[in-house]
Amino acid sequence: MVNLELYRVFYTVAKCGSLTKAAQELYISQPAVSQAIKQLETQTGVSLFTRTHKGMVLSASGGKLIFRQVEEALSLLDGAERKLLEMNTTATGTIRIGATDSIFAHVLADKIAEFSQREPAVKLELISSTSPNTMNWLKEGKCDVAFLNLPIEDDNVCFCGTITHLSDVFVAGKKYGGLKDKVIQLSSLQEYPLLMIESDTVFRREFAKTVGALGVSFTPDIEVSNWDLMKKLVAKGMGVGCIPREYCQDELENGELFELNVAPRLPVRGVGIALAKNVPPSFAIKEFLSLFGNV
Repeated sequence: MVNLELYRVFYTVAKCGSLTKAAQELYISQPAVSQAIKQLETQTGVSLFTRTHKGMVLSASGGKLIFRQVEEALSLLDGAERKLLEMNTTATGTIRIGATDSIFAHVLADKIAEFSQREPAVKLELISSTSPNTMNWLKEGKCDVAFLNLPIEDDNVCFCGTITHLSDVFVAGKKYGGLKDKVIQLSSLQEYPLLMIESDTVFRREFAKTVGALGVSFTPDIEVSNWDLMKKLVAKGMGVGCIPREYCQDELENGELFELNVAPRLPVRGVGIALAKNVPPSFAIKEFLSLFGNV
């Protein structure tokens, strides 16, 4: 096996032309330098230096033959080491971010734009899918950081904290204006057409748990793949939708939708950050996550 330290000593002695000066540059003793040269000469089977009254001179049949190659090899290794060090001190490379379309649009968009302006050398790759799929991609190494609907129930990812909360509410359009200002029991919503997000989502899993604990069961009349479509259909009078208030704030403010006063209210959920377990985040990822406070 190649002992790189022996070649580093060889290169330093050749550059300095002196065992003493090489020892000073390497911060080791002169006997240690001399011993390293002897060990390398024994290992290669050739004399690498000629000892003269002026110092150490590369031998024509040994040291001179390998000096340039050793110099190039050490330079490449030093460059590789610098690149690794830069990864811990400079935001470069690519960050693959996984999240749902809604989390990208309503939670991450401003942060992504801010980070991109601050760190233009970092490429951001946005990977969109449901939270369960995103978590699987994180575990498989297909994304570097995941923003997931909580709760996370997987010990194979590293949960870093909650960055925002989501309040799931029931909304309707003008067609159901008669429901405004009324207190509606959760179970009574079964009397109206119900729109919900597709089944393989964290929202649906948690919704089923919550209403199930109250002895209520819902079968949606319409399942949609994204919240934007749900808002449009509900505004058109297709029924009552269940959606995070944070995702329909504009429509509630401009009157396209109104929030039903349902009792009991659904519990507040959250959006959290997850990293792959046992994979140290790069400096760039740490810088990106710093935008979200103490996570």
